[in-house]
Amino acid sequence: MAVLARSPLAPDHFPDLPPVPGIAFAVAETGARYKGRVDLLAIRAEKPIPAAGVFTRSLMPSAAVDWCKSVLPDGAGHLAGILVNAGNANAFTGKAGALCNETLARAYAAHLGCTPDAIALASTGVIGEPLDPAPLLAALPGLAFNSADWEQAARAISTTDTFPKGASARARIDGDEVVITGIAKGSGMIQPDMATMLGFICTNAAIAPEALIDLLREAVGQSFNRITVDSDTSTSDSILMLASGCGVTHAPISRADDPRLDDFRRQLKAVLIDLAHQVVRDGEGAQKFITIRITGAESESAAQIIGFAIANSPLIKTAIAGCDPNWGRIIMAVGKSGQKADRDRLKIWLGDQLVAEDGARHPAYSEAIAASHMRGQNIAIHVDVAVGEGAATVWTCDLTHGYISINADYRS
Repeated sequence: MAVLARSPLAPDHFPDLPPVPGIAFAVAETGARYKGRVDLLAIRAEKPIPAAGVFTRSLMPSAAVDWCKSVLPDGAGHLAGILVNAGNANAFTGKAGALCNETLARAYAAHLGCTPDAIALASTGVIGEPLDPAPLLAALPGLAFNSADWEQAARAISTTDTFPKGASARARIDGDEVVITGIAKGSGMIQPDMATMLGFICTNAAIAPEALIDLLREAVGQSFNRITVDSDTSTSDSILMLASGCGVTHAPISRADDPRLDDFRRQLKAVLIDLAHQVVRDGEGAQKFITIRITGAESESAAQIIGFAIANSPLIKTAIAGCDPNWGRIIMAVGKSGQKADRDRLKIWLGDQLVAEDGARHPAYSEAIAASHMRGQNIAIHVDVAVGEGAATVWTCDLTHGYISINADYRS
């Protein structure tokens, strides 16, 4: 497919991401699908280290997701390496897909000097096409660890992404300052249910697998599980996290509720929200970043469902693309969500302007002010449904002709 123009919502530059002690990576150009660009990422630890993974809930998972679930029972375990290919999802490829994964895991394990069950795999790209392992295997002997930077690593896992995505933070654990650095890819087929979405998070904190998976699930629930581009959950969604424990003095922490992890928990959530926002800002054809805040719901879960009903409505997304403050469509989406809402007490804001309350348009509502807000790149919608204390925030983008063009041309 043609090279896509950089999203107008992209950050000015890729951030300066620090290395993570004890974890290295390399990239390679295999030519398996793309020509003239890196398409293979290899992550390596000095030895098997604590790891955690959160995966798609799709009932059509890829071979790589199946493999990861087998080596990370209940989402936690120890890994020495992760191998990621872009361009082919190795999904719905039957026994051949599973055999391909076993071949890749064994080969990468031999390269690192570990067992195959210490290797995780991830694939992203076209569904239903067999993945030939040969080009990937041919690239393994030439891997040069520590020769690539985080930006190259992020580019190696991209498909329709128009910019590489990375984020980092530092946290305090006892007397140590630890780093949390991550990369992600995703642009379309995005509504993770844990798009096509992959994320890899690395830290040098000393955290046991059973605590790491709890921390990761919590952070994913507040970040990647709150975004949508097109409501489609991928076969391949995977977030993998490694904790090397290198260069620190604190003892390994085995419980996620240990107070020593309070700052780490906050910073991990911040990194994942940053990455999740970047995925939305790179939504296929996106011109606007939309924040939807729901308050007054029966529960947090109900608020999230209402938020996604608004975020996934083609009528709302296209209205925003056209800078049309058609707030009646928001009423429609709340009503179709199936969640409790008090029609006669509900309130809606567009930006800072109160648009509707008490079951009708607010007397001071200004269409001109609302339209002015819609012409911006960052759109804010707030709905209070007035039935409880539940609240949630969901992030999405608009729906433009660009989305159709990109996906109509995806396999050509």
